[in-house]
Amino acid sequence: MPDLDDEFPLGDGTADTTAEVVCPYCGTANEVALDPGSGSSQEYVEDCQVCCQPWQVTVTYRQDGGADVVVEATNPE
Repeated sequence: MPDLDDEFPLGDGTADTTAEVVCPYCGTANEVALDPGSGSSQEYVEDCQVCCQPWQVTVTYRQDGGADVVVEATNPE
């Protein structure tokens, strides 16, 4: 089993577990749960909590444990 500290260094051991994003379809702010245990770079699809449209979510964790989260429309019009 690989050493998780080498694969996913987080500085002081704290990492973001939530983020606020804005739906690219309806413009509503949504809070999304983040899973730092899934690696330092993640991509997945999640639906808007308001309009139910699917987003492509990209999460990148920085060395300090902070997360950069980008959501994009999966069906751009």
